[in-house]
Order: sequence, then C-alpha cells, then structure tokens
Amino acid sequence: MRAIRRFTVRTVLPAPLAPLGDLALNLRWSWHAPTRELFASLDPRKWEAARHEPARMLGLLTPEELQALAEDEAVVTRVRAAAGELEQYLTSDRWYQRQQDVPAAVAYFSPEFGIAAALPQYSGGLGILAGDHLKSASDLGVPIVGVGLFYKTGYFKQSLSRDGWQQETYPVLDPDGLPLSLLREDDGTAATVTVGLPGGRELHAHVWRAQVGRVPLLLLDSDIPANDERARTVTDRLYGGSKEHRLQQEMLLGIGGVRAIRLFSRLTGAAAPEVFHSNEGHAGFLGLERIRELVEQGLSFAEALESVRAGTVFTTHTPVPAGIDRFGRDQIEVYFGGDNAVDGVPVQQVLALGAEDFEGGDPSVFNMAVMGLRLAQRANGVSRLHGVVSRDMFDGLFPGFDSTETPITSITNGVHAPTWVDDRVIALLGEHGGVSGDGSDEGDVDWGSVERVPDEDIWALRRTLREQLVVEARRRIRRSWLRRGASPAELRWVDDALDPDVLTIGFARRVPTYKRLTLMLRDPERLKALLLHPTRPVQLLIAGKSHPADEQGKRLIQQVIRFADEHDVRHRIAFLPNYDIAMAQSLYPGCDVWLNNPLRPLEACGTSGMKAALNGGLNLSILDGWWDEWFDGENGWAIPTADGVDDPDHRDDLEAAALYDLIETSVAARFYDRDEAGLPRRWLQMVRHTLATLGPKVLADRMVADYVAELYAPAAQASRALDSAPGHTGAKELAAWKQRLLEGWHAVRVDHVESGDVADSPQVGDALRVDAYVSLGGLDPDDVDVQLVHGRVNDADALTDVRLEPLGHAEAYEGGRHRFSSTLELRRTGPFGYTVRVLPKHDALASVAELGLVANAGS
Repeated sequence: MRAIRRFTVRTVLPAPLAPLGDLALNLRWSWHAPTRELFASLDPRKWEAARHEPARMLGLLTPEELQALAEDEAVVTRVRAAAGELEQYLTSDRWYQRQQDVPAAVAYFSPEFGIAAALPQYSGGLGILAGDHLKSASDLGVPIVGVGLFYKTGYFKQSLSRDGWQQETYPVLDPDGLPLSLLREDDGTAATVTVGLPGGRELHAHVWRAQVGRVPLLLLDSDIPANDERARTVTDRLYGGSKEHRLQQEMLLGIGGVRAIRLFSRLTGAAAPEVFHSNEGHAGFLGLERIRELVEQGLSFAEALESVRAGTVFTTHTPVPAGIDRFGRDQIEVYFGGDNAVDGVPVQQVLALGAEDFEGGDPSVFNMAVMGLRLAQRANGVSRLHGVVSRDMFDGLFPGFDSTETPITSITNGVHAPTWVDDRVIALLGEHGGVSGDGSDEGDVDWGSVERVPDEDIWALRRTLREQLVVEARRRIRRSWLRRGASPAELRWVDDALDPDVLTIGFARRVPTYKRLTLMLRDPERLKALLLHPTRPVQLLIAGKSHPADEQGKRLIQQVIRFADEHDVRHRIAFLPNYDIAMAQSLYPGCDVWLNNPLRPLEACGTSGMKAALNGGLNLSILDGWWDEWFDGENGWAIPTADGVDDPDHRDDLEAAALYDLIETSVAARFYDRDEAGLPRRWLQMVRHTLATLGPKVLADRMVADYVAELYAPAAQASRALDSAPGHTGAKELAAWKQRLLEGWHAVRVDHVESGDVADSPQVGDALRVDAYVSLGGLDPDDVDVQLVHGRVNDADALTDVRLEPLGHAEAYEGGRHRFSSTLELRRTGPFGYTVRVLPKHDALASVAELGLVANAGS
C-alpha cells in the first residue's frame, strides 16, 4: 500500500542536547571529524544506519534514548564543547579578515553544489568544485553566499540491468528531512521570489538555506502551491527536461537568484554582495537582473551594463563548444520580449549579449557562455592549459587580437582536503608533528612532514586504506549483482573479489565520450594479461554516470561491465554503480594509482586526481588539465599523447598501447619492486614526493585565495570606482566614453610608420627610434594607447615572444592626425620584427581587448 502523502517529522531535542540541532544543521560536520566523532559516539549502530548523517541519526533516536543521553553529564559536556567550538569557528577572524581592500561580500552562483552525500544536489565535477569552493571560503572567512536551485529528485541514482545497461531512478527528496531551513519573513511565512514568464504566468520559489560552515547556500525551490503544475516542475531534476525547461531553470537561477540574495540581505542584515561570480554560463541571467535593478534607479541600459560588468566574474569550465548551453533566439525573444519584456531592458539588447556574431558563429542561437563573457569584466578558465584552450575557443569575440590576448585568465582548481583526505592520513602526519589544531582546516596540515614518516608506516597505511576499499567495493558489487537479478548462491565469488595486496587502479568520472572510459578496453587480451599477471597483477575499480539522454555514454558503460562480468577477470575488475560523494570518499584513499585518459586538451581540470594524490595515490594521466601543469616526473606518470594523428581510432590505439606499456613496465614494476623488508622503497619515495610537493598546490584554500586576490578584489575595486559617487557617475561617464569610442573608431588608423636609421648589422644595445603617424578622427590622444609591438619573427613574419612598448604623443596636426614616438633599445639577438597598433585606453578597462577594438598598422 502506498502513502498518499509524505512528510518528515523532525526530532525535538531535550534542552541539554539542543546544540546538537545546530551541529547537525551546519554542514561543517561533513569535513569536521570531531563533530562526526561526537555523533558516532552517541550510538555507533544508529550512526551507521544513518549513513553517517547527523540529522538522519537524530531522527533514529527515540525520545527515551535522547532523554537518557541528556541525563549523561559527560555527553552534555561534550555537546556543549562542540557547540562552543563551532561558535568560535563561525565568529572569529580568519585569513580574509586580515586582507585589505576586499569585497564586503561575494555572491557565488552555480547550477549544482556537491557539499555532502546528505544533500544530493550535484551531478559531477562542476558541483563538487562549487562545494569545495564554499567550504574553503568558509575556512578562510571569505564572506560568500552561494546561490543554486533545490532539485526535488537531485540528479539521479544509477543502477544496472542484467545486461549492464545504465538505469536511472529519481527518488523524491523531502527538504524537511535534509540539513536545510526555510527562509521566512518576519511573520513566519515562507519567503518567496517571483520571476515573470510569458503569457502572464509567474514562477514562484521558496528559498531553502543550507549552512556550509560560515557560508549560507540559498537553494530556490519551485515545487510550491503558488505555482501551476508546469511551474512546480521547473526544479524537478538537475540537467533534465526540454530546452524550454532548461531555460526556465536558468532564469530562476540567475534572475530569481539575485532576488533571493536581496531577500536574504533584507531578512538577515547580511552585507549586499559587491561581486557576483557566475560558475559557468547557466547563471548568466543574473547580469540581466542586476541591469534591471539599475535601470529602475534611473540608469540607461548601457550605463547599467558598465556597472554590472565591473563587479562580475565569469568562470568557464568547458573546453568544448558542445558543453555550452545555447537557446534559440526565438525562445529568448518570447521569454524576454513581448508581454514579459522589462522596461529599459529591450529584448534586442538582451539578444546582442548572447549573439554568436563572430566568424563561425550561428546567428540563430543565443549562447549562454558568450553572454557570460560579455556581462563579466573578468573571466577565467580552471587550469593553465584550459585558459589557453578557452582563449582560443572564444577569440572570435575579440577580432584583431591574437588569442593570447583574449581576456580570459586561469585559476587552477583545487580540492578541499578535509573533505577528501582520509582521517588516518591526517593522523599519521600528526604523529610526526605535521598537523596543528584538529586538522579540520587545510592550513592545519604541513604536507612536507611526510618526509619524517617512516616507510613502513606509510606502507602500512596504504595497505589499510586499500583493504578498506576492497571491503566497501565487495559490498557494492554484491548489492549491484543482487539488483541485477542474481541470487545469493551465485555470488560466493564476491567474497574473494579484489585483493588488498594487489596494485589498485581507480578510474571514476562522468562518462562523456572525450573522457574515454573504454580506452583501457582497446586491446582486451592485453588488459587481461595485466589483470592476471602471475607476479605483478593489477586490479581496476571503475565508476561513473552517463547523462540519462546520452545513449553513447551508456553503451560505453555497458562495454566495461560486460568485460568486468567475465568469469576469468571479475575478481580483478569491477564497475561500481552510483558514483557519488560517499563512494568517492573511500575510492580515492584506497587506490594506489588514479587513471585519467581524456582526449587532450578536452579535460578542463580533472580534480579527482588531486584528491587521490592527497591520500598518497600516484597519478597516471594524459598531460591535460591540472596534470599538464604540475606533473614533474616524480609524482606519477604521463601517458604519451598521439597529438597530430587525425584518425581518432588510430590515436586511441596508440595511446592505449602506451597506457598498457606504462602499467606493465613502470607502474606495476615499481609497485612490486620490494626490498628484503618487503617495502617498495622507490614507490614510497614517489608517494612522499607527491604529498610534499602537490599538497600545498592542489588545495581549495589556494584556489579561493587566488580568486580573492586576482578576481574578487579587483572586481570590487572596479565596481566601487564606477558606483561610489552619487548617481553612479563613474558608470555613466564610462558608458558615454565607450559610446564615443565606438562611434569614432572607424576613423582610427595607423597612416604610416617611420624608423630611424639602423645599422646594417644592428647589435644588442643599438637604439631603434619609431615614429607612428596616426589618424584619430574626433578622438583625443588620451583616448588611445599607441603601442610598438615587437618580438622575434618566424619565416612567415609572424611575431612571437611579443613585448609591448608605449609610444608617447609627440605632435598634433590638422585633421585629427598625430605623431607618436619612442626609442627602443635592442636587447635581444636573433630575428627581430615590430609593428604598431592603436587601442582604446581608459583606467576602467581591465584588458586591452575588452572593447574588441584595435587598429593595426598595415590593415
């Protein structure tokens, strides 16, 4: 019999245990071991039954059990101490409070957030990265407020059919049973935000608040009675539904998200954000909402745009155009024009922001990433190589500039160590003086202290973590086979599946084609030989979800499962369904090697390998994403790439062969190379080196500090410069200046360039005088930057290793003509060349390419 209605009855705690409610509701417990230990000690059996989720566990305790705990003075004392420690964490000054000239607050928008298994609002790397961003912001004291959507069924739960086909289920989440609280008005009613839809309809949403340490995370929920049936389903699931459904989600995230921020500030007194950070293009409409706010204050669209751009940061995570949301222009016209138009925000201006009006673009679509870049004065990729790829991908927005000048920088992702590093790793470092405090902050750990840990202790820990993974993997294998229809009698083999003394390689991630899940299967017999080697065997643990609509991805999973089901290898290879945070927290520590073999350069960053490294695992990866940046020859292995091979099948064959060779001749050989004490000394030296050198680099604390220094603080300063004066004078002046530049730029040109006499055989130290005669039309010399661009030249006269030298204004002539001059001392040997160009110049510009205007000599 099925219930016709469901709801969650929350526990009423006795007064002495009341602080447990705050401890359970604040998701800091997900990375704070002492808090988890407190809950586990209350009832270890129920802690296991609750899957290590404090709020769930409190719901399992009977009133009689709670009362008995409340009468235990030792328990009450520990509860009070934990509550006091949390209060101090929430209120004390931290790293950010010692910084100068930083934003009062930052709003961080993302379509998904992976905080903890208890709050399944993520699908993969983008959400996990967003969760780590919030956690480290909390630890550093950065005043961020997160904004996302509350998905009624999350992403999906993955299981397998008998023949290995991915199946999806969508269990309904009850927010009352999750670590969430509803944002309420002063009179106790649920606070609501509303977004207009075409046809006079409205989309309403309640706002759930998750507390991530010091950071509030606001999640908008459309499944409320005020909505009609269609509107109630807008937040039904993550990355599902039609294009129209996706567009409505992104309107709620961006437009509704800004309104939720304003609501939150009004109700709580929290500082209004000075910087808005869009994590990918999904939240791009936040810029339109902020423009609307300023238009209502009397600014024009162009003036409001300048104000919004100054305080907006955009992060792109995709290295492929196919990963970007694009909507039909006709859809945008319907949703932002007609009866849903906003005064002062004309739909044609909206369309222009997302227009692919560049060579190779599609004029019929509206591109969310393009809009994100046009609405943000500062943008970044998520690794150094991804920055290069992103600049190439979006260089069409800045014609006349080399891709190296496309205004997209890079900040390499990091991972939140307290979330992903096994407690025993921290404890071992602590035994040798490498941990301060309770180890719950990334700054508590001295990764270099691993040099003081004896080899035998490291090896014993690695064996313990591997055994822990084997036990967990067997449990998951058995459960998966039972769900696939196997009987218990068929599964005796699972008791001996995997071996805690065998080299364990992990591979877990989303399953788009470019990540090449099945590269390891290019030569099945070669793979079998590695798995079944008589003296140096290998075992593989594989996990990952394919998007429900991606049939090709599902076929890749099925290929792996059919191979792993074969009787002769199933004890050495397994696919673990339903990859999530809970699985990852045992998988990363237990793997000796983390495998990553994407099609280079299509991996934006790939942070799973960072998590493995922090647990003492070694990486075996294509030089892509973060590994291209930080591989040093001693912290793992680089899989050679067949760059330049056009045939994709042949390329896969070559790279798979290289992978097999590395595993056989380098990885397995080193793992099984033991001394008389049974220790693989060279392997352990690589583990030490990995922890000592990568530990400080791959941390989310480093990442968030980089965002503060390189993007948030400059964005806040730029925003203040435009908006600090009454009436947004700075924004108005900048908009007027840009308009004047755009209207007058057609007359700007480099008429000719003269250089002083240079010796027939110039040498280092000689002087080169350059005079550039430039027409500016009605523009002033102060409006432009005339640059001498010089560097080495190749056989095609293309400049490389370019350097810039400003030319000073020397003389004005009639008709808007001017002479700019400079003298350059030649300091480099070899082929030398130069040219001259003219660029717009204004103190409020963050990049020379920002306006996309340049006049080059000879063009």
